[in-house]
Formats: sequence, structure tokens, C-alpha cells
Amino acid sequence: MTTGQSETGGVPAPPGDSQRPTSGAAPRPAGDAGTGNGRTGAADNGDGTARRTDGAAATTAGGPGAAAAEPTTTSAEPTASGSAADAPGAGRNGVATVGEADADHGTAANGKATADRADALGSADGTGTPGKAGAEGKTGTKSDSGVGGEAGDRPADQATATEADKKAGETAEEAKDPWSSFGPAPEAVPSRPRRVVRAVGRFLIHEWTLATLGALALAVLMTWPTLRYPLYTMPQDTWDPSLQAWQMAWSGHILLADPAQLWQSNSFFPELWSFAFSDTLLGYAPAGMIGTGPEAAVLRYNIMFVLAHALATFGAYALARQLGSGRTGAAVAGVAYAYAPWLLSQAGHLHVLSNGGIPLALAMLARGHGWSLRHGYRPERRHDGWVYVGWLVAAWQLSLGFGIGLPFAYFLGATVLVTAVIWYVRRTWFWAVRRPFGTRLFVADLVGGALFAGVGVLMAIPYFKVTELHSNAERSIGDIALFSPPASGFVTAPAESRIWGGLHEGARAALPWHPEMTLLPGFVLYALAAGGLLFSVWKLRHRLLLLAGVLGTMVLAMGTRFFGGTWTYVPLFEHLPGWNGLRTPGRLMLWTTLLLCLLAAGAVTALTERVYDLARQRIPSWPGPWLRLATLLPLLLVAVEGLNTTPHPVAPTQPAAMRLVDGPMLVLPSNQSLDQHVMLWSTTHFQDIVNGGSGFTPQQLDEVRRVTQTFPDQTSVDYLRTLGVRNVVLLRDQLAGTPWEMSVDSPVDGLGITREEMGDAVVYRLWPGESSATPQPQPTPSGQPGLPTQPGMPTGLPTGLPTNLPTGLPTNLPTALPTNLPTGSGGR
Repeated sequence: MTTGQSETGGVPAPPGDSQRPTSGAAPRPAGDAGTGNGRTGAADNGDGTARRTDGAAATTAGGPGAAAAEPTTTSAEPTASGSAADAPGAGRNGVATVGEADADHGTAANGKATADRADALGSADGTGTPGKAGAEGKTGTKSDSGVGGEAGDRPADQATATEADKKAGETAEEAKDPWSSFGPAPEAVPSRPRRVVRAVGRFLIHEWTLATLGALALAVLMTWPTLRYPLYTMPQDTWDPSLQAWQMAWSGHILLADPAQLWQSNSFFPELWSFAFSDTLLGYAPAGMIGTGPEAAVLRYNIMFVLAHALATFGAYALARQLGSGRTGAAVAGVAYAYAPWLLSQAGHLHVLSNGGIPLALAMLARGHGWSLRHGYRPERRHDGWVYVGWLVAAWQLSLGFGIGLPFAYFLGATVLVTAVIWYVRRTWFWAVRRPFGTRLFVADLVGGALFAGVGVLMAIPYFKVTELHSNAERSIGDIALFSPPASGFVTAPAESRIWGGLHEGARAALPWHPEMTLLPGFVLYALAAGGLLFSVWKLRHRLLLLAGVLGTMVLAMGTRFFGGTWTYVPLFEHLPGWNGLRTPGRLMLWTTLLLCLLAAGAVTALTERVYDLARQRIPSWPGPWLRLATLLPLLLVAVEGLNTTPHPVAPTQPAAMRLVDGPMLVLPSNQSLDQHVMLWSTTHFQDIVNGGSGFTPQQLDEVRRVTQTFPDQTSVDYLRTLGVRNVVLLRDQLAGTPWEMSVDSPVDGLGITREEMGDAVVYRLWPGESSATPQPQPTPSGQPGLPTQPGMPTGLPTGLPTNLPTGLPTNLPTALPTNLPTGSGGR
């Protein structure tokens, strides 16, 4: 009941004030004079006011009263006889004000009697009727609970009072809810293990945990059979994947061994800055620190291949969710972004597939700044921690390579610049109330942007060094024209597409270089994005901006095919630093795909919300199976369109000579494709090799390939010695149709070199009289015994002895003597 309000509708009295008496006497309560907590009540002062007292005893001369049970103001319940003055805790008008209890003091009505709260039995009329919190009065004395008359108050024992208060509180609780004894027992406090289990359970069913696990499971399924034989097969082909497997292995190896030599790789000997001859995948270096040898490199590549797809799915999902999309719409965006049909032709380019850091970084930066496409800027959602992490992810994405990272860097720079200008203009000219930004957020952007720029500069320095040393490393407009796709490429699928590959064979034949010109992002994605222009949760202006972005990136992806690129691609090529190092403009389709996915997410989210709005009008109020299927249909269609028939050839087997022969060495035949295999084979010891494959071919490697066409002869041997090459390995199974097919068995007498059969390879040692500068360990991957490799062991003896002996003898001696004499002496 409301404090100070009688049950009969009386006007409540202000706290601490008295109520005016009314004519007539209020009936005396029977058994229970009021409710309270057993500690406070109101007693009659004899002057017509209800006085607040500390204690719950108020009695008449005839017997003990009942203590108030609850700290609220209640009215005395009427009975057959009695007056309001006789009722404990009641004023003359029948309304009592009950205050907070005090265990040490209590005031009896008229100062004649006290009530002991330690006893739970009492009666307002002295008949012994049980009361809720009453006690038998003890006239003229102080009770154990500290309740007594005003004239005889004296201190009571504190411990006794505390115990009495506890008992009174328990009694009051029982009186308050008599049915509590029949209620269920209170839930026990969970133990620590149970709390841990519950926390783990909540974590496992969290949206982001499910999104991560779903992205991983989908990546395994959509890239199958990549992980069926991860030690032996590689997706798409064995050329570029071998190069990229070597890149990860090299970066991990050298960062542990000698970080200062990171950019001076073991390939392209004796070139400098050779690690910067192509995109490096440096961000995967931590994975490269685990395991050695070609098999470990192939396994590492396949794992990162699958994880790259999972990260792309998760990143696009996170970006769509942050911008305001629903879960189903975000899932459509994630799947469409990671498994767009045009990316199937890039299955052999891990640096192109490793694009998940782009949407993930954008999502984190938007989250940290409290901004979404649907809800705009919300200052209360700002968080500088997300800003730091977003810039770190952006820097990591840039470290994977400039082929994808350079446009991303320019996009971030343009976004920061445009945002700063808009913010300044709105705060200065248009808005009277300035929108908060915050010092911490500004510092986070400053530090994170500096980190991102620093990584970009440190990564760019070696590439600028390469362009200074190798003029052919820079692209020309003619090179760009060779890889610029026509408009028909946007509706043409690659051969690896399970749905459209066979149907588009004729369209692919009309493209000059179809691996880089089949740019179909998906017909389902096109349809969803078109629907998103008309029906979406995004605002109209945002939809128009996304449409403009889609058209603009398509124009840039066409390179010089769009009116020669005079006003589109060519200005970027000529004026933006580093842009002239990009060879394939069609890879800008990545941004087109991302923008289309956001348009599609808006449409699917609007559809899903409409379905649930319709479901609320039903009983029961949840979507039926057909409505649920309607919301999942776009997701299923996008996933089906991303199915592939990507081949998985077996990785080339490492020759035994690559485990036993030290460098610097040259492996013949040498060409772009085979040299990438040689780079993979060198991951056992990372000995220096002249071979190498990259986005361009250094002039010196071209010269080596030209001169060694006649190897072994004196000219080629002398040339290789001037380069510092010690050993040449000729692979017999690769000699068909090459100049070495006939010369591999030619004698080497008089050349000052030795020739040795080693498995399926022939090893030529150009410096037979010198011991190996870096002895190689015994081969262990296959578990088979090999030749001893410690210095001083017999390894060098067969190599050095036969070479020097015939050279020192007269050349005409065998012609005058029997032919078997030199053979016998040489054998000894």
C-alpha cells in the first residue's frame, strides 16, 4: 500500500508530519494492529498526533500490542471495539505512519508498556491471540530487544539485540508470505566448473563464433579436395602455387635465421632485392616458420588457401553486419564475395585470393568510429580499441602484396581525406551543435594510420630498388592493354565454374587472355544487387553511391578498353606512385564484387524483415517452413553458383640432388615454369640458386639461359664461374626437346669440371678441387640413408681425384701405348 495512504482512501500525510484527528474513535484491531518490519511504528502522544517511534511496541493498559511488521504506512484494521489510540502504530484517524526500525529503541503508547520483539506471540487486546510480529509486554522494563517505555530506557546488550533483529526479520518474512514454505527451493549457486562450462557454452553459440565456424566449414567444402591430399596436390596448377609456397617458406626461414637478409632471397642468384620481384605474401611469414622442405611448404600453402577463403567470407559478413545488414543478408554478402565465379580463375594466385583483410579492416574501423550505413554516426558506440585493431589488420593486408594492397591503400587514404573534409565542413558551416569525435579516437587514427603508412613505405622501398635496377620491371601502357578485359568479360565465367564453365566456352574463346578477363561475379549477385536498388534497408542516397562505386570500379577494371583509358585508368597509371607496377587491371573486379555484395545484403535484409513482419500477424508468430526457405534461397543460390571444378595436380617431386648439392647452383633446363618448381625444391636448405620465376625476368637470367644452351662447353662453364656458380644440375626427365637431350652424356674432359650421376639428375661440379662452402645435411624427409656430408669424410674424394689425374698426364700418351694401360692405372 502507498505510504501514508489508508485503505479507506485517506489522503497520505507528508513524511515526518502528523495527520489531523477525525471525529469519532477508530475501531480497535483484533490480533494484528498493522504490518511492518517489527522495528518502527507510530504511538499516540496524547496531543492528537501520530508520532514516529523507533520500535514496534504500542500497547494499551489492558495488554500487549502487536509490533508493526513492514516499513509502510498502513491503517489499523477495524474490530468490534477499541480506539485508534489503543492500536499500535495508529494515529487518531486510524492511519499509522511506519518508519525504519531501530533495534535499540522503542516507544510504547502512553509510555505505559513495552513489547518484547523476541517473542513472536502477542495480542492487541491481551487475549494471547497470535500476532505477526508482536511480543508479550513487560511493563516498566527494557526488553531484550531494546524496546521499552520512554521513562525507563537504558542501554541493552548489542549481541542480544542483533540476534533478536534477525529472528524478527525471519518471522516478518514468514508472515509476509505464508506460502513461501510450499515454494521451490532456491537455485543453488553454481560451482566454478559449472560456471566455466556455461561461459564456454555461451561462447560457442555466440554469433561471431558461429560465423567463424561456418566460414571455416564452408571453405573446406567449397575448396574440396584441397585438403584431401594436402601434402601432395596443389589447386589449379603447380607453377604459381609453387612460387607462393616458396615465398611463405622463405620469409619464415629467413626471419628466424637472419632477418636483415629478408629481401636478398636464395633465388635469382646473384641478383639483389630478389624477394621483391613479385608479391611476397609476407604476412604469412609466421606460418612459414613451421616445418621445412617441399612437403611442408605444399601443406602450408593448401592450409592458407582454405583459410584465405574463410577469412574472405568472415570479413565480408562482418562488414555487412557493421553497416546494418541482418544475419542472412550478411551471410549472402560473405559467400558471394569469397566464392564469386571470377575468382575461380585466380585459384592459382593466393595473393589475389587473400583479400579477406580488406572488408574485415573496414568493418573494424567503422565499428571503432561508431558508424554504420544504416544508422549513421553514433558517438556512444565509438571505441578506440577497434580502431587500433582495424589499422593493424589493414597493415597486415598490405603486407601480403601490392597487387591487391595498393588499391586498398589508396582507397583508405581517399576515405580518410574525404571524411575529414566532410567532418570539418559540417562542424563549421552546417551544424550548430558539433558532433563529438574524441581525443582518444583521434590518437588511435593517428597512431594506426602511421603504422599503416610505415608498413607501406617499408614494403615499397625494395620495389623501388628493383625498378631502379631493372627497367623491365615497370609496366607500360602496352602491357596494360594486353590484359585489359572487354565489357563482355563481366558476363563470362571461367572454365573452372561448375555451373557456367561449359556454357561460356565460346565466349571465353573470344577473349584475348581469358584467365584474366573472365570477370563474372555471379548472375545471382547481379539480380540481388539490382533488387537492392529498388527494395533495400539502405537509404536511397547510399544505394546510389554504391551503384556509382560499382560502375566506377568496372570502368577501371576495363583498363584501356574503356575509350583507351584516357580519363580513367591511364591517369592513375601515370600519376599514382606504384600504380605502374600493376599488370592486370581486371583484378579491380574485387571492389566491384564487394559493392555488389553490399547492395545484395540490403535487399536480402529487407526481404527477411518483411517476412518476419508478416509472420507476426500469424498464430504462432514465427515464420513457417516455406517463409524460412524463402529467406535462405538467395544464400543457397549464391553458394551453388560458386561451385567449382578446379583441378588439383600433384606437386612435383623433389630430386635427390636438391637435397644433396650445395649452392650457388643452376638447374637446367631453366624456364619460367620449371624455375618455380626449383624454388619450391630449394626449401630444404635454401641454397643459392640462379633459377627463379616472378612477374618479370631479369636480364641476367635471360643471359644465363641463352649462354647455357650449349652447356657443357668451355664458354658456358667460364661464364657460370664468373657468376660464382659452383654446381649445375641437369634433370633427365625434363630434357626432352631441349639442347641438353643429346649433350647430357658428352664427356667433360679438358673442361676442369666433374660429372656425377645422382638419381634422375646429372650433377656437374665447376670447382671440383674445392670443398663445399656449406656442407649439406643428410636427407631426412624420405627416411632413406644418403651420402655423408661432414667435412673430411669421403664425399669429396671421388669427385676430386679422377679429375686432376687425367689432366696432368700427356695427352698423346694413350695413342702410343696399349689402350688398356691408362684404364688400369686410372682405376687404381
